Amino acid sequence: MIDHDALVQALKTVVDPELNVNVVDLGLVYSVQTEEDQVAVEMTLTSPACPMGPEILRNAVAALEKVEGVSKVDVKLVMSPPWTPDRMSDEARDELGMF
Repeated sequence: MIDHDALVQALKTVVDPELNVNVVDLGLVYSVQTEEDQVAVEMTLTSPACPMGPEILRNAVAALEKVEGVSKVDVKLVMSPPWTPDRMSDEARDELGMF
């Protein structure tokens, strides 16, 4: 069985290069599900036109593949519901100077 917390921690290593904040604290990760040794993630971007989107998705797959017990990763980009700053953690707000 794959440790859900380990998956979340792996995703926290994936940083949006434009904002320099990890995708979990930005609120870009909508769901993380496991079935046996497979991981399915639904995530979004801060903007549908985000130029760093492909890199962020590749980095998410690479980070999750490093977690013990994971054999297959599927990261799906979704745009509904749209991302808003309300999804950010307090830590992300502090890093970006948003109060």
